[in-house]
Amino acid sequence: MQVVETARSRVSDHVRRQQEALLATLPMDDRRDLEAASRGFIAALDPAIIRDAEGRVVWDAASTAFLAGDRPETVNPSLWRQSGLVARQGLFEVVEGIYQVRGLDLSNVTFVETDRGVIVVDPLISAETAAAALGLYRRHRGDRRVVAVIYSHSHVDHFGGVLGVVDRADVASGAVQVVAPAGLVAEAVAENVYAGVAMGRRAAYMYGAALERGPEGLVGAGLGLTTSTGHAGILVPTLEIAETGERHTIDGVEIEFQLAPGSEAPAEMHFLFPARRALCMAENATHTLHNILTLRGALVRDPRSWAQYLTEAIERFADRADVVFASHHWPTWGGTEIREFLGLQRDLYAYLHDQTLRMLNKGLTGAEIAEEIRLPPALERAWHARGYYGSVSHDVKAVYQRYMGWFDGNPARLWPHPPKPLSERYVRAIGGIDRVVALAGEAYDDGDFRWAATLLDHAVFADPRSDAARSLYAATLEQLAYGAENGTWRNFFLSGAKELRGDNVGTPAKANAPEIMAQLTVPQMLDAIAITIDGPRAWSLDLVIDLVVSDLGTVHRVTLRHGVLVHVERSADPAPAALTLTLTSARLLGLIGGDTEGAGIAFDGDRSVLEDLMSVLDRGDPAFAIVLP
Repeated sequence: MQVVETARSRVSDHVRRQQEALLATLPMDDRRDLEAASRGFIAALDPAIIRDAEGRVVWDAASTAFLAGDRPETVNPSLWRQSGLVARQGLFEVVEGIYQVRGLDLSNVTFVETDRGVIVVDPLISAETAAAALGLYRRHRGDRRVVAVIYSHSHVDHFGGVLGVVDRADVASGAVQVVAPAGLVAEAVAENVYAGVAMGRRAAYMYGAALERGPEGLVGAGLGLTTSTGHAGILVPTLEIAETGERHTIDGVEIEFQLAPGSEAPAEMHFLFPARRALCMAENATHTLHNILTLRGALVRDPRSWAQYLTEAIERFADRADVVFASHHWPTWGGTEIREFLGLQRDLYAYLHDQTLRMLNKGLTGAEIAEEIRLPPALERAWHARGYYGSVSHDVKAVYQRYMGWFDGNPARLWPHPPKPLSERYVRAIGGIDRVVALAGEAYDDGDFRWAATLLDHAVFADPRSDAARSLYAATLEQLAYGAENGTWRNFFLSGAKELRGDNVGTPAKANAPEIMAQLTVPQMLDAIAITIDGPRAWSLDLVIDLVVSDLGTVHRVTLRHGVLVHVERSADPAPAALTLTLTSARLLGLIGGDTEGAGIAFDGDRSVLEDLMSVLDRGDPAFAIVLP
């Protein structure tokens, strides 16, 4: 649908005044980050465009060169500063023998030199960006052989590019170790099975990968610029860290580990290189307030445990480290500075946790707490505690949700109408679509963009064909974006505006790559089928299938009754199934993908049972509507 543009798309005076007021409160005299982000710089990747084997651009650092210029009025001054820092790409020395490549993906990759080679820590999202980073490192440090890869935690930007730095055969032969916290593969794969389609779709909004780069578009996500769009994979760890305090030596380099499960990721760890006095904090201490609940969707994280792990890291490592680095942003050098940085990061998550609980126990809801809570002065003055990726607003709502759930206790909110019928009733009560748009226009002109967005949300859900509502809604979201200090909020607002104008961004970066999905266990594969069953269409079915997984020597009985698929591993069953399939686990993955006719499956029984099962599968939609009904 063609949406008419309006003069309201320009930056409003209200946003200009907001930016000026914020700028007056920022600690601009604290220039430590500006110096740290450039310290140890060796060389940039040139040209700064990375392509896949088909020539498709998967990363374009050159497109963000504008971030080195003067701040435009369309970007929050604090976010502009942060975006300029994370856009500094290239190879950097952390300490002698440890190097990072930054700015070639959402995350950093770290290279730790060993007696005869190099350890790669967190090889980015895509094989292409990881390979480019390794190439840049080798051009300046020599053609060192990769002897190990360390995954610090179970998010794709910390393992997905592994096949760009090592060969699968070298890992299988034992020539290369892959080190990870216990449970990483299960957590990494599960995230892409259960809600992966929805998470991926919302991640398109969160990271803004489909937005135009520029002062009116993508300027970054706070944690990094955005996500690369190359090929992701995973190699199964050969060494799992199971206990805090474990020490391992890899090609002459000793590493001491601290587990931090259930912090920023379900499986995560910190580790110290004692000889280099260098501490890696994975993603638990970065130069931003992080997410308690990421806007793309996830399980709510535990800020109390998060803070406790940071306390443990301070007690265990701080006196033995001269530098702390993470898989995002830039390092912090110096013993005093490390203690200050880690201590403030710890206090940040502990404060949000404790104060949210204090206020919810006084009867405040999550939304009310988000409006009322204030950080202490020391945290307000710390650049690394500002909400570029997480935010105080959505983090305290997440803490509330973790303890209290979605319901705030008010009975009127226990059984509301869903968005479209609710919007239709609101619009009718207010006096029709034209009246709603007129009221939203008044709110826009008054600078109350939050209220304008609320009204227009109802307007487009009541009548998605209204050009006036969609146009003003898009312009409103742009004003909210221009004022946002949080990079992911800005991306959400701008992505919504883009889709209101008729351009569905879909899911640019997909984490359900074949190499990742191949790590699914058979129960996880069967769970993947279960969550795609269209329940009402399957009510009348009563199916029993036995799966003989030949390469694993296991038998799984699968039943579908009442719209529920249940699977049980068993050695044998006295009652024969209507259909028995004999296949490998790899072929089962293909079957789940819809390939029922190819070779590799032995059928015994009624093949129509499989046809009936496949007929009620309802796949996720990677381009489902968000800002429209």
